[in-house]
Parts: sequence; C-alpha cells; structure tokens
Amino acid sequence: MRRELPAVFEDFSPQASYRLETALADYLPSTHLAPPLIPPPASLARKLPIAHHLCYFEPSRRSHELLPDGTNPDHSPGNPFTRRMWAGGRITWNQGIPLRLDGSRGVCAEFIRSVNVKGTAPNEKIFIEIERRVAPASAQEVAQCGEIAVSTAYREDSTAAALFTDLQHRVRQRLWRDQEEDFGPCAIVETRNIVFMRMHESLAVAKSSTSRSNLQPQHAPTYLHTAVPSPLLLFRFSALTFNAHAIHLDSTYARNIEGYAHGRLVHGPLSLAFILTILQAQVDRQDKRFIRSFDYRNLAPLYCDEAMTFGGAQTGDDRWSVWTQGPDGGLAIRGTARTETRNAESAL
Repeated sequence: MRRELPAVFEDFSPQASYRLETALADYLPSTHLAPPLIPPPASLARKLPIAHHLCYFEPSRRSHELLPDGTNPDHSPGNPFTRRMWAGGRITWNQGIPLRLDGSRGVCAEFIRSVNVKGTAPNEKIFIEIERRVAPASAQEVAQCGEIAVSTAYREDSTAAALFTDLQHRVRQRLWRDQEEDFGPCAIVETRNIVFMRMHESLAVAKSSTSRSNLQPQHAPTYLHTAVPSPLLLFRFSALTFNAHAIHLDSTYARNIEGYAHGRLVHGPLSLAFILTILQAQVDRQDKRFIRSFDYRNLAPLYCDEAMTFGGAQTGDDRWSVWTQGPDGGLAIRGTARTETRNAESAL
C-alpha cells in the first residue's frame, strides 16, 4: 500500500491529559494518586504522563469523511475489507526529548511501514503496520500552521492548499527514518498493527475470530488489579480521542454487524493506557526507572461491563512481563516492557 498519511499538529495543552487522568481515576488502584482538583496551568510545564500521548494527534476529520463504522479512512485498504481489529503494537520513548504540557505545539506523522496479506479468499486478512512518530514542532512548522490558518480564514484556499502540501512534505522529510529504532528528532515512536478483514454475512464466521482466549499468564504476578469498564468510561475515552468507531459505542452494531457476542469493546488504546499507567506506578515504587519500550499483542477482546485484570511480573532488572486477563482468566493482552535508568531531565 503506497499512501501518504497526513501529519497532525496539536498543542500540548494540560487539559486532555487532565481529563484522561480524571476518566481513569475511579478504575485505578486505590494507591494511585488522585488527579488534581483543577488542571495544572501550562506555565508549570508538567511532563506528559506515560501513555497520555494517546489522547493527542487524532485526525479531526469531518463527519462525511468517516467510514460507515465511524473510523478514519486513512488506514483502510477499502472494500471489501471493512472490518478492522487492533492486533497489537510497540512503543518506544526517547528520554532525551521529553514532552511537556506547556502549551507548545507538537506534530505526529504517520507512515505505513509494511502491509502483509495472510490467508486465502474469502478469509484472508490484511495486516498493516502503522508507525506514528511524535515530535515537538519546529519553529518553521509552527509559523506555517499560522499562515495556513490565516489563509483558510480569509478563504484563500489555493494559498492554504499549497502551504499545507509543503508543510506535510517538510514534516515527513524531517521525521522519517529508514530504521524504526532511530528516533531522530522524535520523542515517541509508536507502531500500531491493524488487521482488516471482510465483513462476512455469517456472524458465525465473525464470532470465531472474537472468541475468548484460553492462554494463561506464564509468571507469578508482582501485582494484580481488576477493573470493570463502564459505558461511561468508554464514552469518555471515545470523546477524548475523537474516536467514533461504532464497536465502542453501539452494542447492537457490535453484536449484530461485527459479531462481538458481548457487545461493546474496550478500546485498544484505553487498555494500553491502563496497562502503562499501572505499570509505571509499580516501576516508580520498585526502582524509579523509566519505561523505555513496550511490545504487546492483543489476543482476545475485552468488553464493556466485564472485569479485566491487569497483571505484571518483574522478570529481570530491566524487564517486565505484563498481561491483561478477561473475566474468565484467559489472556486478552500479553506484552513485554523494558526499562532503563532515568536521566536527570526525565526525572523532572
């Protein structure tokens, strides 16, 4: 698939991070710090908490541009592959470029790293590896954003279009690296593995790919925490991330169209936010280290109103095995985190 995905600009306002803290607060362990009573001002320049980048850089598409299921069309291979699942991914954080909630502008450029087709028709699956590279915006990029906004406001659409095309090209050139592990000017490099399938008329076929997992954790847990995600939580997270995917909002659609027997699904990024938030608190208590990377696979769906248990075990000085179990104890998510010693800047 050869497709250039648009870079997304957003200001690192404390508000989105504060709202995520507030949304998660009642579902986290009692030892977790409660969110402040009011959002901290940008002048305090608080460091962006782990996983909170998930609330930033969602493309702001107009309603008519979205696909019928409410998803962004940028990643879709098109008909007949209209059913999508989040299969897993990996994230690496660059201590040398910490992001701060100081109101400064950031940018996220998405690249399609690979596309693979597995299986045969009519049951083939298309695996798309999307790489998201997050960095502080340069002074020139910020200036160009202003020029585009002014040109658009005065309906100088041709000028705005030319500026936009140039800006997109410059951002992609600045952030792209041939090797995924090369940060370049980026603070975060995140890969999302998305699977696209045909929307079978037979729900029996769909349900076979959304069944529970029988896999069990391989390690005795260092910690465990159980939460039950509510419709309120799913709605709030959808609103925070500008995510209109119907499988998170509409039980009838999830059951009858996509074949998810238990209704609305917990968002992949929402599960990820829980995993990393709880893990970082454990790491802080253990040895004050920094989560350098996290690799994970989504093995089975997690559902609204059903218990999900987050667990982890330290398996080495710089390594954690992390998992999430569904209500029957089977693994829904399995991952590995690596840590490193904090430098002075990242500790602030």
